Amino acid sequence: MTESPPGVLYCGRDFTPAELDIISQLAAALPTRAAISRAVCDALGWATPDGRRKDMTARVALNRMAADGLISLPPPRNGNGNGRHARHSGAAGQIALPLPACPAATLGDLGPITIAVAPSARASRQWNQLIRDHHYLGYAPLAGAQIRYLAATPAAGPFAALAFAASAWTCAPRDDHIGWDPATRRANLNLICGNARFLIRPDVTIPNLASWLLAAVTRRLPADWQARYGYTPVLAETYVETSRFTGASYRAANWTRIGQTKGRGKLDRHHDHALPVKDIYIYPLGFPSYRGDIAYKEEWRWQRSHAGSSMGISGRALSGWSGRPGSRSQSSPGRSG
Repeated sequence: MTESPPGVLYCGRDFTPAELDIISQLAAALPTRAAISRAVCDALGWATPDGRRKDMTARVALNRMAADGLISLPPPRNGNGNGRHARHSGAAGQIALPLPACPAATLGDLGPITIAVAPSARASRQWNQLIRDHHYLGYAPLAGAQIRYLAATPAAGPFAALAFAASAWTCAPRDDHIGWDPATRRANLNLICGNARFLIRPDVTIPNLASWLLAAVTRRLPADWQARYGYTPVLAETYVETSRFTGASYRAANWTRIGQTKGRGKLDRHHDHALPVKDIYIYPLGFPSYRGDIAYKEEWRWQRSHAGSSMGISGRALSGWSGRPGSRSQSSPGRSG
């Protein structure tokens, strides 16, 4: 039997030589990068679970293919804005937002907290500015599916920013913990969303606030994700840089530590191990938290609604779980590592 020629992997998807040929033809025939990405999604059936094109993911993959010399793309008509946004407010990390006085010492003293998705232009700017001013990674646009949250009170104003986005493509401790083989991981990776950013403004120092916010946001996250993307994630993950943070707030919010990264990151193809080591935490969304030494292993079949019908994800979608429950961990690092 003749073996199929090897493909190439971009953005978590394997592209066969035949698919690369289709992409190359579309890139040569269409006038803009946007038109090419849409046509590629249609030709390859590259879509989200609710049937929408994975347009932004396709654009990233096409750009990387072009950088690797596999295809030729027309010049971009407009910049994506990434280069126009400063990652940090300045070399000294100055605080640009006006910070109302916040003498509160307890959650009760802080007053009523509202947590909202940041859909409006004003809320988006506030979220970006908080991250730019106070997060050690600074501001950079998040890739792929994402939901950003902004927490505020009448007295303190916007004081916390959280974001959940696409999960890490591969992570050996996580994949082994779940029981994934590569094919199952590729098929079901969208069921995991990563806590890409978590920041509490540095002038707001209240015990238990970080874990309270994590709990409040993860309670609503499945419904918010379903409303935006048409399916419900079943697991959240995050990566905590051990040289900066203890992870205490995640443990207090019943996230489970399942291992550490090796410091490679998703772009380390030469095993340089140049990135900081990070603790890996996971949290099941809508399922019982772990308690004590309780461990369970279960085969699940997840049902997702699409145009009135259900699509099953059969087999070992997420299985083989075990763990124990559970500041400087008020801001979470990014997910690379």
